[in-house]
Amino acid sequence: MSNTDILFQPFALKTLKLANRIVMAPMTRNKAPAGIPGAANAAYYSKRAEGGVGLILSEGTVVDRPASRNLPDIPFFHGDAAMAGWKSVADAVHAAGGKMGPQIWHTGSTRTPDSWEPDAPVESPSGLVAPNDPRGNTMSDADIADTIAAFAKAALDAKNAGFDTFEIHGAHGYLIDQFFWSGTNLRTDRFGGKTIKERSTFAREVVKAMREAVGQDFPIILRVSQWKQQDFAARLATTPDEMTDWLAPLVDAGVDIIHASQRRFWEPEFPELDGEKGLNFAGWAKKLTGAATISVGSVGLSSDFIGAFSGEKSEKAGLDALTERMEKGEFDLIAVGRALITDPQWVNKVKNGAFDSLKDFSPEALSELI
Repeated sequence: MSNTDILFQPFALKTLKLANRIVMAPMTRNKAPAGIPGAANAAYYSKRAEGGVGLILSEGTVVDRPASRNLPDIPFFHGDAAMAGWKSVADAVHAAGGKMGPQIWHTGSTRTPDSWEPDAPVESPSGLVAPNDPRGNTMSDADIADTIAAFAKAALDAKNAGFDTFEIHGAHGYLIDQFFWSGTNLRTDRFGGKTIKERSTFAREVVKAMREAVGQDFPIILRVSQWKQQDFAARLATTPDEMTDWLAPLVDAGVDIIHASQRRFWEPEFPELDGEKGLNFAGWAKKLTGAATISVGSVGLSSDFIGAFSGEKSEKAGLDALTERMEKGEFDLIAVGRALITDPQWVNKVKNGAFDSLKDFSPEALSELI
């Protein structure tokens, strides 16, 4: 086992001061009845703070749009009751010595396995959930303006609730990513276009509005991915130049940290350029933009997270590949997902070298908040 000291070096960016480099990845739990986080949610997150996580990112929590969520108990990030609940969550995490940011979200036109339908029609750039797969309404200019305003309001609410940062969800086939993706963005106005740079206009406008809402010193994280839940093989950027066109303007608009989501963190993004042990997605994002990056993808586990939702178990795996990449400065922070659902003390155990006591992930853990 490699020395894990690199994981426990402090990290600082603007007002964000972290004790270590380990982030709790945002993971949908769908356990906020009526969209309001309560005592169980506060206890769930504060346990991970007690367990040593440097930065906790909440599950996706939705902006104030009529159909911004795709499951009934996904939490809101708007309204007095929800925001009071989130302030209690932030306070509990801080009391446990942790730092936290909400992941701010709009699920676009995505479907869910149980076919739950919101009360209002779903919306997306072109009324598509995937290429050639219509669902819901094409967003009007007014819809887009109202959505950007809703993201900006959520940013200010996050700051006012006492959070340390927030993450914009721009990945995995949800609304912002549906604007990025040529297969779901067929618009002919300024929010569409043939290039990834053109199709990033909506995301840039969201980032600029959120930056204006919170000021220059409050750190902003953006999560992006190549793959989509609609198509695991999808790629927005097939070359470093395309990735620069996609991500660099978002950093210029106000993003401080890019959370580069991939299914397995050890896989190279462009192996044809730098080999089978080349830079991963987060490594290339850092190299091309100069921004700090978070890597993620099956950390400490033997299989990727897609299998978790079909009941696949995952055994704990070594951390050698992770520490080697971090020691080279490939990326700045590492997000851990399922390992922290099963084992709230995962970080402290790794820090203390108690690897034999780490717990394997079991999908049964998804059924409750523990």
